[in-house]
Amino acid sequence: MINRLLGCAGGLDELGLPHDAGDLQMSGDLQPSLVVDQTAEGAYRLVFSGDWTGKTRPSLDSVLTAFSGQKAGQAIIFDTTSLGAWDSYFLISLERIRSAAAGASLVLDERGLPQGVRGLLELARAVPERAGASRTGTRPSFLELLGRNVLGKKDEFMAAVSFAGQLVLGIGRVFTGRADYRRSDLFLFMQETGAEALPIVTLISVLVGMILAFVGAIQLQMFGAEIYVADLVGVGMAMEMGALMTGIIMAGRTGASYAAQLGTMQVNEEIDAMSTMGISPFDFLVLPRTLALILMMPLLCLYADILGMLGGALVGLFLLDLEPTQYFQQTASAVTLSFFAQGLIKASVFGMVIAFCGCLQGMRCGRSAQAVGEATTRAVVQCIIWIVVTDTVLTLIYIQTGF
Repeated sequence: MINRLLGCAGGLDELGLPHDAGDLQMSGDLQPSLVVDQTAEGAYRLVFSGDWTGKTRPSLDSVLTAFSGQKAGQAIIFDTTSLGAWDSYFLISLERIRSAAAGASLVLDERGLPQGVRGLLELARAVPERAGASRTGTRPSFLELLGRNVLGKKDEFMAAVSFAGQLVLGIGRVFTGRADYRRSDLFLFMQETGAEALPIVTLISVLVGMILAFVGAIQLQMFGAEIYVADLVGVGMAMEMGALMTGIIMAGRTGASYAAQLGTMQVNEEIDAMSTMGISPFDFLVLPRTLALILMMPLLCLYADILGMLGGALVGLFLLDLEPTQYFQQTASAVTLSFFAQGLIKASVFGMVIAFCGCLQGMRCGRSAQAVGEATTRAVVQCIIWIVVTDTVLTLIYIQTGF
């Protein structure tokens, strides 16, 4: 119930109230008042007059307080012959009066109310209020909030582990030819994650290569070793920056797309429809997206490596006045196949991470537009976090193994 309520002015001395109506007057509205008198039979009569709407907002507190001091079983009747306009605010006032009368064991006779008011009250009371539906004013303690967050993270972790297990089994079904997905979908997603991503990968890779060259040139020029800019850019792009920047680009571009697509299908109940028809939503929706990213990420990484080196060459040739033959020979001697292999392995892992996070959030999405937006946001954030984490772990492994 709404806590802001209508009220009254006027009443009997027995109820501790003044006899005259209150002085509240609203411009353009009849003065609302509630006069309390006593009938010949000894019943208390509540006489409503004026407009009882949300604009006038008189107070009922004095009447409700006086009910508590009355004799149990006392009858209370209503007189609404002088009642003007009313709205839901009047119904709320009547509910407050009924609750106060019930608490004081008074008998309430509602026959004097207008037929429309009685019908609405009966309709409102037909279904009891659900337990726990009312908002409480108490705030949960710190320990309670901490416990809820821990339990929520536990559920998310278990869902992620379960999803990872399904993904491993699904990839196993792909190699055995038992996976239930369309090959045309796989090629479509390969095009979306590969060829259609080339423009943004091109731009970012060239700029990153130029930035690496600028940063290296500032220090190397102090020693007259500008030629080693080629080593810095080549090794940096092949080992690290090519795969990392491609992964972050695809996290924002493709990971978010996967989460939004699958989340929208959840809202439209398309995934439930697939399950009803006996089609595995995981095989049909998740596997082709995952395979497409795993296959295309190394190619995009290799493409980013080459363009990044070309971006660094632009800085070396036009700003540092290096000879083209000398620059490219220095790059070829510094960058080995093992550096490219390290970057390509990282790219493949990043592709699996992006597909995992995007599809996981999409499949676990709620059934509202807000839930789709939240799932998309979580997918991008988790993709970037896990890309950085896996990149660190793989780099440490490379160092320890001497790869």
